[in-house]
Amino acid sequence: MAEVRAKKALGQHFLTDLNIAQKICNSLGGGSAEEPYPTLEVGCGMGVLTQYLLRRDDIVTFGAEIDSESVEYLHAHYPDFAPRLIEGDFLKMDLHERFPQGVRIIGNFPYNISSQIFFKIIENRDLVPECVGMIQREVAVRIAEPPGSREYGILSVLLQAWYDIEYLFTVSEKVFNPPPKVKSAVIRLRRNATTRLDCDEQLFVKVVKASFGQRRKMLRNSLRAVFGQFGGAEHPLFSTRAEQLSVEQFVELTRWVAEHI
Repeated sequence: MAEVRAKKALGQHFLTDLNIAQKICNSLGGGSAEEPYPTLEVGCGMGVLTQYLLRRDDIVTFGAEIDSESVEYLHAHYPDFAPRLIEGDFLKMDLHERFPQGVRIIGNFPYNISSQIFFKIIENRDLVPECVGMIQREVAVRIAEPPGSREYGILSVLLQAWYDIEYLFTVSEKVFNPPPKVKSAVIRLRRNATTRLDCDEQLFVKVVKASFGQRRKMLRNSLRAVFGQFGGAEHPLFSTRAEQLSVEQFVELTRWVAEHI
């Protein structure tokens, strides 16, 4: 079978550099040969990364691929992998049903859904101890940045609440077919020790999103636009901007909001 045609609608940019594929593979933790850990590659494409994952004996590699042409290609070139290749949309996959014991996530993530992939990982944080993903560089920077950075935002806070994040390395646009217009980067997420936040976790998400809703304004204005006037009460953090707050401060703010709405 001929090579798969990259489809713009699916955000496909196929990695062509085998050294980088191996480097991505090597960035992922695993189990042991006696107890290999389930690992799901999101967007297998033509198997450039898959081939290295399949060589590891400390993981059992599964794949999620929405493109039927890629699925056909993988079946032809990696027949032993075919039974573990799931044709369908990762974003709609029930990870609790498929991987009740947990699963690591890896992949060259399509740019157009990379944020959605990370939101799904947050939702399934009890199942996903680690994720290694290649994404658009500016998104990687945003996710990994600490408080105080202009890049720090909603996804930074929500991911950093549950994961330790490492920006691993930058990848040139020249090693893809077709080449994207921007550079890429590989990041690694490893689950931290937090089992639950010391606040209403659904309200926490709402507070974080509201805080960055008008990120140039003081928190006082951003939060009142969503939650009302809080009975005229003021929090000490109201005179700061969202990008200045740590996860712990957002937790504190969420507890205060819960008491005043």
